[in-house]
Amino acid sequence: MPVVPPEAPGAPLRGKPAWLRAKAPGGPNYVRLTNLMRGLDLHTVCEEAHCPNIGECWESGTATFMILGDVCTRRCGFCAVKTGRPGALDLGEPERVADAVERMGLAHAVITSVNRDELPDGGAAIFAETIRAIRRRMPNTSIEVLIPDFLGKEGPLTLVLEAGPDILNHNTETVPRLYREVRPSARYERTLTLLERARRWSDTRTGGRMLVKSGVMLGLGETPEEIRQTMRDLVAHGCHVLTLGQYLRPTLQHLPVKRYVPPAEFEAYRIEGLAMGFRHVESGPLVRSSYHAREQVVDARASGDTITHG
Repeated sequence: MPVVPPEAPGAPLRGKPAWLRAKAPGGPNYVRLTNLMRGLDLHTVCEEAHCPNIGECWESGTATFMILGDVCTRRCGFCAVKTGRPGALDLGEPERVADAVERMGLAHAVITSVNRDELPDGGAAIFAETIRAIRRRMPNTSIEVLIPDFLGKEGPLTLVLEAGPDILNHNTETVPRLYREVRPSARYERTLTLLERARRWSDTRTGGRMLVKSGVMLGLGETPEEIRQTMRDLVAHGCHVLTLGQYLRPTLQHLPVKRYVPPAEFEAYRIEGLAMGFRHVESGPLVRSSYHAREQVVDARASGDTITHG
């Protein structure tokens, strides 16, 4: 497989491989959605995290809403979202998100957030109210929430689950060895516990109907065996859906790319993941957590429950 050399810390960004070319934003739907988000005073992770798929997704009429403001209480080494002291909670945000979902006519809505570690519930109540607000306006829209870890507290997680999302996502992001560097305020074991709690809740309360999902970035210095072991851990803790994508450095202040992973390697992990027991694996250089999110849900539900717990 071709190996692309890493970016040196502080060095100018190197030219990316051809397989990392994404559609440039700017079509009519992109402009329409930009105006809609600004008119409703909403944030999207597509913009805040510099997602490379924003042109494709917005032009097709899909977006991932980011609630709880646009300032995060954590400073992860990979993330472009602003960090600092967040402002007051916006209690009108859930209804505005629901308004946008209705105007866009979304069949599948994805809701994520910044971390709000200063709040006792980590913002779980706003997540829950956003789910309920969308349900009131768009009862047939499937809802995916990409949540923070709530510092490992079970109460906030239960609050979100009881609002009834169709898919509960919490990203693992990287292998355990790299957590201190990549996610210094997170804990690998905490992530696995959250996913397992969500799966058990789904099995008990929905008969396994609610799907559990996670995602991992590649290219931060992990080894192939570390990737495979992380995948095995996720299956063992009840994860149905997995996304694997290439880490792209947002700015020179963020962690450098250690390796650009070629498409063939991503495809190999996809095949291995399905053999491990995931219902669906979305794996490719430009894959992000919400990329083809509705298609992931449809495929995972069609695949049936094949996960075995370790």
